[in-house]
Amino acid sequence: MKKQVKMLGALADETRLRMYLLLSKNELCVCELMMILHMEQSRISHCLRILKEAGLVESRREGKWIVYFENPEVADSSFLQELKKETQLPSEYTNKLASCRTGQVRTAGISKTLRKAIA
Repeated sequence: MKKQVKMLGALADETRLRMYLLLSKNELCVCELMMILHMEQSRISHCLRILKEAGLVESRREGKWIVYFENPEVADSSFLQELKKETQLPSEYTNKLASCRTGQVRTAGISKTLRKAIA
């Protein structure tokens, strides 16, 4: 039961819920989440740590990038499936997610253009 409480606590925050929903659709690095959510790196990293400690997301290194993705071990739980079905991401997030899928953000890194988009 302790694991479930930790998961629910992690998802109780709207920002972390949005991050989890984004990561359930596509693997992303911190700079991509910064661009999509218009948030600072430190806040993104803090939220990712909480999601990771709750067992909701995992990470792996790809060259100089750390890529975050939904933990496949919990992805099929009925609770999370229902949550994903019932919770819609804002269209601005899904549009920006499409540019992340093409790899444009990760290859550019945190350029001046991205810094402007975040500000």
